[in-house]
Amino acid sequence: MSFPSDIEISSKAVMKPITEIAAELGIRDEEIEQYGRYKAKINDNFIKRNADRKDGKLVLVTAINPTPAGEGKTTTTVGLGQAMKRIGKKAVIALREPSLGPVFGIKGGAAGGGYSQVVPMEDINLHFTGDFHAITSANNLLCAVLDNSIQQGNELSIDPRTVIFKRVIDMNDRALRNTVIGLGKKTDGVPREEHFMITVASEVMAVLCMADSIADLKRRLGNILVAYTYDNRPVYARDLGCVGAMTVLLKDALKPNLVQTLENTPAIIHGGPFANIAHGCNSVRATKLALKLGDYAITEAGFGADLGAEKFLDIKCRAAGLRPSCIVLVATVRALKYNGGLKKTELAGENLEALGKGVCNLEAHIDNLKKYNVPIVVAINRFADDSVAELETVKRVCEAKGVDFALSEVFAKGGEGGTELAEKVVAACEKENNFAPLYPDGLSIKEKIGVIAREIYGASGVNYDPAAEKEIARIEALDGSYARLPVCIAKTQYSLSDDQTKLGRPTGFELNVREVKLSAGAGFTVVLTGSIMTMPGLSKEPAAYHIDIDDDGVITGLS
Repeated sequence: MSFPSDIEISSKAVMKPITEIAAELGIRDEEIEQYGRYKAKINDNFIKRNADRKDGKLVLVTAINPTPAGEGKTTTTVGLGQAMKRIGKKAVIALREPSLGPVFGIKGGAAGGGYSQVVPMEDINLHFTGDFHAITSANNLLCAVLDNSIQQGNELSIDPRTVIFKRVIDMNDRALRNTVIGLGKKTDGVPREEHFMITVASEVMAVLCMADSIADLKRRLGNILVAYTYDNRPVYARDLGCVGAMTVLLKDALKPNLVQTLENTPAIIHGGPFANIAHGCNSVRATKLALKLGDYAITEAGFGADLGAEKFLDIKCRAAGLRPSCIVLVATVRALKYNGGLKKTELAGENLEALGKGVCNLEAHIDNLKKYNVPIVVAINRFADDSVAELETVKRVCEAKGVDFALSEVFAKGGEGGTELAEKVVAACEKENNFAPLYPDGLSIKEKIGVIAREIYGASGVNYDPAAEKEIARIEALDGSYARLPVCIAKTQYSLSDDQTKLGRPTGFELNVREVKLSAGAGFTVVLTGSIMTMPGLSKEPAAYHIDIDDDGVITGLS
């Protein structure tokens, strides 16, 4: 008998009305705005009323480098939240929203899997409450106003060749990576080169996720650097006169979304920057709200710990004043064997030799996370074909590294399969904790890049393209405070290096920085490395080919 698909499991979920979930959390009827029966936004009335409420413990879930074999980070996050409830702890989950690009591309949705999912899964993976559409619209309004300013006399003297703010769309579309706009008649605009990004890479997305109020959102939007003038002066969004209109488009999107898991554990899903091209965390508002609502706030950061966790700890925690009590590092035997050189088709059988070669990836992430001085628990996400000998090998690695660990079977068993992990996390949250970011504010941009490259990726050095060197100098000359901002490195998720083919724990390589961009509104400097791009493309057979709906409105193929 085959295991049911995610959508088959979610379709049989017995959901509580979202008003009931809210009431269990102490949220009043007037403090939520319903989007149907099972989704709602939490408005500022609750946030203001509970500003002085004591925070719970913050638990970050991260993982080893992702592989085609799967790691199950979101599944583990959801399952851990459900398991907390089973051991009598009040937990609230905080997750990112899925992007339509991966949903219809190759990765699929981001609502967890098996018996550890957030629901309604179809809604969450599709349009949800419209947040991504609002972000796309606000982003593209700024672009339209910028081009209109150039067209209508160009009073700001914007040099069209220096426009750095790009249009976005929430779909994988490689044809839009490099294009030309403004062609046609004189009234059709000033022709210039344009480059689309996927919505999750937009600075507007990052701004929404870092903002803690309408006023902060508006201020951050105004600080977005969009272009330079002919005499090399910066042009910000506030100079274009449309920040108020952008904020209006985002006023509802700023409110966190409340849903539930298959076992009716509350979950806040809000914001969705990717960790390979952006900062990879759900919104500051969602995390702070989860801390007020639960004794444990369980959140996750995208992709491997070298990306999502590093950015959560060095960017988000620094900006929002957050202190994690425990870090859960998810690993699978299958993914470690893949890191040891096996192909995806060869992972089912026991192979201790490949596992022995691949565990270095787990060791690297443990070593990296220890540098933040937060207790670590390794979640060994068990697959049905993992052998006892293979699981014992991973356990011995954890013991040798001095970190706690637990087997997790939340995919197959839901919360019941995560109670051991939940107990270990509760214990870890009570241990000594001396959390501190990896680097201080006072380092230069290059020094910060060097620290991350050396301490997290294991690089021997950093190479800079001339264009990147020039942009770093320009950013630091614009305003002395910009040099103090943390750096957000865009890098392949598949390797600790910037070369996705280098698996395991690569050494003796140099990080290649090809582009640097100031995100003054978000509050960090973006550093693009290797061949990473901000607009993905579709595969030869995208997931869209297998998604369908019948005459009764039943969706199939969504995962």
